[in-house]
Amino acid sequence: MIYQESETVELKSIVVDDIKKEIIAFANCEGGKLYIGVQDDGTVVGLDDPDGVALQISNMVRDAIKPDLTMFLHYKTLNENGKQIVAIDVQQGTERPYYISKKGLRPEGVFVRQGYSSVPATSTAIRRMIKETDGDYFEEMRSLEQDLTFEAAEKEFSERNILFGEAQMKTLGIMTHDGVYTNLGLLLSDQCVHTIKAAVFQGTTQNEFKDRKEFSGSLFRQMDEVYDYIDFRNQTHSSFQKLRRIDQRDYPETAVREALMNLLVHREYSFRASTFISLYTDRIEFTSIGGLVSGVTLKDVMMGISVCRNVKLANVFYRLELIEAYGTGILKIMEAYAGTGKEPEIETSDNAFKIILPNLNAPEPDAAPPKNSVEEDAVIALAKEQGIFTRKDVEKALGISQTTCGRLLRQMIGTGQIVQEGRGRNTHYRLVE
Repeated sequence: MIYQESETVELKSIVVDDIKKEIIAFANCEGGKLYIGVQDDGTVVGLDDPDGVALQISNMVRDAIKPDLTMFLHYKTLNENGKQIVAIDVQQGTERPYYISKKGLRPEGVFVRQGYSSVPATSTAIRRMIKETDGDYFEEMRSLEQDLTFEAAEKEFSERNILFGEAQMKTLGIMTHDGVYTNLGLLLSDQCVHTIKAAVFQGTTQNEFKDRKEFSGSLFRQMDEVYDYIDFRNQTHSSFQKLRRIDQRDYPETAVREALMNLLVHREYSFRASTFISLYTDRIEFTSIGGLVSGVTLKDVMMGISVCRNVKLANVFYRLELIEAYGTGILKIMEAYAGTGKEPEIETSDNAFKIILPNLNAPEPDAAPPKNSVEEDAVIALAKEQGIFTRKDVEKALGISQTTCGRLLRQMIGTGQIVQEGRGRNTHYRLVE
């Protein structure tokens, strides 16, 4: 028989470590044959112990290559002119890409056949093999990054007294049964590559930034830090109805929470673009990548019908009691605004989903500013004349009692017309600049 290297034939005179690369390359492509005991030029040199060579390679494949490839290799001892060689028939595997376990699912660990050589696969080729093998569900695919840590996830699970070990990871889909992290694992890991960008704007347009920040790390970490970022800016305003003080935050906390959960759970993570949260003086916009799931309309969503894009991710959040059930988030947002006179908006496109929460304390665009009372106008005139003033100054100027004066000043502070400075006997007031 004439031996010659080709795209599907590799020759080796002895067992060397590079044999792993050749086997992986064949298994990742169309399969091939590996002959041990034959030099590169086709000269048969033979082997002293073909059975030992076959066992050595079998152990090497079992210990150093993932996923398990042993069932796709078949060994045979051939006799060529009195010399024995080992022929290894490598079939294309069904769990591609195969890789050197110590290197992981990276180009330096994954090999493909190119001409007569076995070369590192590109990241694009690796992703294509993963998609062909694992299907189109992003969260179930094997992650290209396998060096993952879960400090934030462990903290989240621990706070709810839920175990978070290898067995639980496999059950939840964070890890495959052979110990390989999935993309769901990547999302929940401290090395998550997806981010949320938040920006605060002056006014109702994007003409002027007040602040901006990008949040990274585990989705759990992003969840906590983004909520705190919004909550810090979710101001409380007070108004008075006779003697009753009414406090109202700019945005209902339930609505903010549900909009953030929707942003995290339902976005399309197969795209690397960041999601956005934009805070204006009159609204917050939550914009996530990925439009509605095919077959679902905006009307369906408003009715509480939900087809979850990331089922396993949603299941993790459900187990941690971060969400209650699929499809309830939008309804809760709407309920949070019931009776306020303002209503959230939802906008969709082929590649984006936006939730807009109106600021409850922002005046209506076309509404005239509330008219001051005679007493309020008198206080403003006094402030303009003196610069700063005390409660006694107001009592004297308006001829009102201490109780009535205190109520008037509190009301004007609540509506943002004046500010209080100092304490005790040094308490005084001035106009808001």
